[in-house]
Amino acid sequence: MNDIWRSLRSLPAWVQIWVVGILVPVNVLPFFLLDTRVGMAAALAALFVAATNGPLMWIYRGMNKVLSIPHLIAWGPLEIYLLMLLADSGFRAEAGALELGLAVLLVVINGISLVFDVMDSAKWVAGDRATPGLPPHSSS
Repeated sequence: MNDIWRSLRSLPAWVQIWVVGILVPVNVLPFFLLDTRVGMAAALAALFVAATNGPLMWIYRGMNKVLSIPHLIAWGPLEIYLLMLLADSGFRAEAGALELGLAVLLVVINGISLVFDVMDSAKWVAGDRATPGLPPHSSS
């Protein structure tokens, strides 16, 4: 746990703010709207990310680039689904303001995250397996 904390704290301040102050809180919001299509879909994606990234953080002992891969798997399809919903005038007419707002917020925040995730995934696949904040030999 100390290594994970050390790894997180070794990241640039803007990345720490992005992850802890924006990305995680925005992806917790769907759990408050489980009675909506957007809330349910986004909560399922968030559960997948949590269920995969939690063990990966333990294995790699921190904020390794491998954490980006579950984001691609979960948030890529979620983005497509949300964009399709937002493009549907029937959905926009029937959805409440909170559900619409959540959909837009998720598209924006997770869309930004996916840009970073594509780059980090490519670097990880290319062999960049270092875990920030840990000596090179201590990551898996």
